[in-house]
Amino acid sequence: MIQKTGSGCGLWGYRQVMKGMEVNGYKIEPGAYLGDANLIGANLTSANLYYADLSGANLSGANLSGANLEGANLEGANLEGANLMFAKLERAKLMGAKLERANLMGANLVGANLMFAKLERAKLDRANLMFAKLERAKLEGAYLMDANLTGANLTGANLTGANLTGANLRSAYLSGANLMDANLTGANLMDANLRGANLRGAYLRGANLMDANLMDANLTGAYMGDANLTDANLTHAGLTGANLTGANLTRACLWSANLERANLEGAILPDGTIHH
Repeated sequence: MIQKTGSGCGLWGYRQVMKGMEVNGYKIEPGAYLGDANLIGANLTSANLYYADLSGANLSGANLSGANLEGANLEGANLEGANLMFAKLERAKLMGAKLERANLMGANLVGANLMFAKLERAKLDRANLMFAKLERAKLEGAYLMDANLTGANLTGANLTGANLTGANLRSAYLSGANLMDANLTGANLMDANLRGANLRGAYLRGANLMDANLMDANLTGAYMGDANLTDANLTHAGLTGANLTGANLTRACLWSANLERANLEGAILPDGTIHH
């Protein structure tokens, strides 16, 4: 049952109460039950909702900047266009949540479950997504510059056109992920699993792909100038028309890889020689 304490102070006003605060008649406090609550556009700046249940709640356009949502249940919640800058969302449950155009810059999402979440055009710059679960999440056009995705599970995620410039994806799981036209300039993909990933037209200039698994990956037309592919597994990879100028392919496995029309000018080949 939703905890309500009265009419509040205006439509989305709030006032302090003994154990928390009240927003539109809803009691805002750690562990609060707010399932299916209507909190559209609510001002929840720095609110403490530690382990609260907000499953199915409507928080579209709400201001949750700096809020403590650690361990909170936001499964199926509507957070479209919400402000979650620097919010604490460690281990939060966000399965199937709607986060289109949400601002999650600098948010802490360590270990958060974002499976099947909708994050199209969301801002996740400098967000900490270490070990987060993002399987089948929709991240088309999302902004993930300098985000920490170390060990994150992005299996089958849709990152078409996403901006991952400088992102840390070390040891991340990206098998079957769609990274078509994604910007991965300077990204760290060391030891990442990209087996069968779609990187068609992706921009990987200066990216670190050392020890990465790119078996069966589609890199058609990808730009990989100056990328580090030392010890990378490119077995059966599609590299038709790819630009590998100046790339380091030392000890890389290119068995059955399709390099038709690929540009290898100045690249260090698997045997250590430089292609001229």
